[in-house]
Amino acid sequence: MRGEISLVSEKSVRERFLPRLKEAGESAGSIAEELFGFSSVLDSNRKLERALTDPARSTADKQELLSAIVADKVQPLTLEILKALTECQWSRVDHISNSVEDLAIDAIACQADAEGKIGRVAVELAKIHSALLNLTAVRSYLSDTYIPADRRVECLRALLAGNDLDPITMRLAEHSTRDLRNRRYLSTLSWLIGKISEHSGETVVTVTSAVPLSDTQTQKIAEIYARKLNHPVHINSVVDSTVIGGLRVQVGAEVTDTTVVAQLRHLQQVL
Repeated sequence: MRGEISLVSEKSVRERFLPRLKEAGESAGSIAEELFGFSSVLDSNRKLERALTDPARSTADKQELLSAIVADKVQPLTLEILKALTECQWSRVDHISNSVEDLAIDAIACQADAEGKIGRVAVELAKIHSALLNLTAVRSYLSDTYIPADRRVECLRALLAGNDLDPITMRLAEHSTRDLRNRRYLSTLSWLIGKISEHSGETVVTVTSAVPLSDTQTQKIAEIYARKLNHPVHINSVVDSTVIGGLRVQVGAEVTDTTVVAQLRHLQQVL
């Protein structure tokens, strides 16, 4: 959890720059790449994080340091965003890198929106999440900090090869394992799905069933969750015969599991 000071700081910067990122359109993707890169730099350099968040240092001093590091290496808008973050106060030094990452997600969402792909990206991320639910060994591999990041990314690419995923989806899926940041792979995917859905104004609801849902069932579930969440939803239907019967419904990190296999596991625990 982030402290209130950090949350207020991040909110102010995101609200300030979101219109600019939307205006950048498709080119916001390159800004996202630069922000992702700087977030990784901060993660690997706690001394730099402290220097950029030290309340005892003047804003001018922090921005001079920032310019010395990234001058001529990033676009003007990226530098503006980073300078704005150094003007803020933070509850903890590592919260600044969290906010750099969040702004990178904002930027890549603006790119997807400009290209008319925002819904597709959210659904594809949800499909990746669903596909990995029963692949425990793969999930562990993609979340293992002892395995080099390039090898984790290589594993993911091999796993997803031939699925014709959008390049933006692949960028986010790879980011989720390249920069773990003390998170599990599926947790990061869930978080990203929520962020992209928030940007699009439409939540992805993943429904797992043993057999394909009918159009009537899909429509009914969509109506129920649209009323519950008070905004439009998109149903990502996943067929998994191992659940035997019933439904598993996931909205972000919230899972409602009424499948037969879940009930059998519960019965086993009780016995």
